[in-house]
Amino acid sequence: MLNLLGQILIYVVPFLLVLTFIVTIHELGHFLIARAFKVKIDRFAVGFGRAIVSRTDKHGTEWRLGWMPLGGYVKFSGDLDAASVPDKAGLAELRSRVIAENGPGAERDYFHFKPVWQRALITAGGPFANFVLAITIFSVMYMALGDVVAPPRVTRVTPDSAAAAAGFQPNDLILEANGDVVRSGEDVIRVVTLSSATPVDFVVERAGRRVELVATPIRTVTQDAISGEIRVGRIGLEMGYRRDEVRFVRYNLVEAVGAAVSKTGEVLSTTLHYLGRIFTGRESGDMLNGPLGIAKAAGGISQQATAGEASVGLKAANLGLSLVQLAAILSIGIGFINLMPIPVLDGGHLVFYAYEAVAKKPVAARVQEAGYRVGLALLACLMLFATWNDLQKLSLFKFLGGLVS
Repeated sequence: MLNLLGQILIYVVPFLLVLTFIVTIHELGHFLIARAFKVKIDRFAVGFGRAIVSRTDKHGTEWRLGWMPLGGYVKFSGDLDAASVPDKAGLAELRSRVIAENGPGAERDYFHFKPVWQRALITAGGPFANFVLAITIFSVMYMALGDVVAPPRVTRVTPDSAAAAAGFQPNDLILEANGDVVRSGEDVIRVVTLSSATPVDFVVERAGRRVELVATPIRTVTQDAISGEIRVGRIGLEMGYRRDEVRFVRYNLVEAVGAAVSKTGEVLSTTLHYLGRIFTGRESGDMLNGPLGIAKAAGGISQQATAGEASVGLKAANLGLSLVQLAAILSIGIGFINLMPIPVLDGGHLVFYAYEAVAKKPVAARVQEAGYRVGLALLACLMLFATWNDLQKLSLFKFLGGLVS
């Protein structure tokens, strides 16, 4: 029993805290832009279920803290369905009811009767807030902690590996990978792991000369301490650094924000690159995580952050820093996913609004309905696929197979 409680504290609690924080910021993005356009809002909720704490402000908006920490939501007045897009009949009924209750012109305070450009900005406010959150976190970290730049040097080349075939030698200093400047070993690993069976162009410095090499990563099954069993590209290099080449970089506000924007763009670029390789059949997609995988990652990060012989205060600070970094990465992911042009997501709403702006009329109700059904099916398939990956990484099927045998 105590062991189960310990596992819940390690895996579930950090996941719920990070998820609720990110989703709350996402919904706050919708809320703030809606409030700027004077949209009538019924409720802003953190968590779901019965309210633990609730109060109503001077604008008539209920602020609620629910007992289930699984995210949050903002409810605009007049929302008739979960998708916040009533059909033509619903809009007509809503307009009539609002005018009957509050008089002509009152409907202009409702989200659905705002100009299409305002609705589009309100919808985009959620993903935008996620990106702002990530940039803010990275900026604060760059200013507070700085950055360590350690150019990677090859310390060992595995015999008969892709690196050996490419001509890598110990003590090579890696300068570029696929045209991008390499600042650390992490840059090399990121390029190699997502380039299975695809040649990677390297530039190294060897005895004062620039040497160009081409290595083709081989997809290899590896065990990651946080993600579990994954298949990624490997070329057979071990990397290190020389102390005299390590630089500690301090950032002012402008430099930190610039570096944070670059970091956010890098995460988005890597995500798009990986998804593109999945759709072209060059990656298996086993690095896509669902809720179980994210919870496992949060737990793994928590365990790593609190391991060792450090003081309780230092462990707590390390844990907080690690979870904040995870929140930044997940916030980018949630912002990106919500911008995908799938009905029921913010990106799907934006597609409908774009049509409305061009055609000067809303998308037909039957088209919207069909779109939301397809969108829900796509999301369900994506979640099932990600959850299947999570279960495989957790070795659940091997465990069940052992029980059956």
